[in-house]
Amino acid sequence: MSVVLKDLNTENPRWCVGCGDFGIIMGLKRFIVDRQLQPAATVNVSGIGCSGRAPNYFNTYGVHAIHGRPITVALGLALTRPDLNVFVHSGDGDALSIGGNHLMHGINKNFKCVFLLYDNELYALTKNQTSPTTRKDHVTNTQPQGSFLQPINPLTVALGLGGSFVASTADWIPDHLTATMKAAFDHPGFAFVHISQRCPHFDPENFDHKTSTWFSFLKHDKGIAPDKRIAPKTEVVAHDPSDLVAAFKYAFAQRRYFGLFYQNTAKPRYDRILRDLVAKAEQKPRSKILDHYLI
Repeated sequence: MSVVLKDLNTENPRWCVGCGDFGIIMGLKRFIVDRQLQPAATVNVSGIGCSGRAPNYFNTYGVHAIHGRPITVALGLALTRPDLNVFVHSGDGDALSIGGNHLMHGINKNFKCVFLLYDNELYALTKNQTSPTTRKDHVTNTQPQGSFLQPINPLTVALGLGGSFVASTADWIPDHLTATMKAAFDHPGFAFVHISQRCPHFDPENFDHKTSTWFSFLKHDKGIAPDKRIAPKTEVVAHDPSDLVAAFKYAFAQRRYFGLFYQNTAKPRYDRILRDLVAKAEQKPRSKILDHYLI
């Protein structure tokens, strides 16, 4: 069946006015329509947080999992149903705090999924608390004198953990956002997509979406094309996504870069390895399955 945008709509999203989450789910819906992914073969999995509501707003299969655990659910789907299109929605707190261990092993296992990290640099659902990515000295309800520590850098974390696909984009650049999702979906493994996401309710001064002088686009034939509307107004840097050293350089930079930092399509996939082992395993009658454990 042909899929159009209205086929994917459910209830009206319940986020604050101007929230970047609206742009993210619309970007994913645009991609689903562009690729004609069937809703019955698509699953959106989330943890807890503002991003956790995302599966409610797609007329696909969805799992609103527990805090920090959407990757474990997605891995189960990838192992048992490789025919499904799996998208994981996770916030900076959900992914990098309580879910940090699962993110580490998800990236290392490199199973097939698109992992969308919504990063508004604070805990917004719980009313403006310091998150792992909150910038230093920023005032929050839990640290009214300003955040004490330098924030965790999601891009360097993903690169350092051996991510096979590491990209960055923003909720207010719709064409680049959708192009990034396309590249991530086509990647044969765990595609880590960092999304700078506005929170105008609790942090309206962060992420100036009206200007573009503070960020740059990465460009390469094997990368993600810079946004045609914004690229002429800012810097475009040539970067080969197979160059891990250069990827770290741009990830560590004070200036923000959007595009494909790194890709390695040859990295082994845990889900594929495990399914191959099961397919090749010796077949035994059920009555003898436990014989190996007899003493």
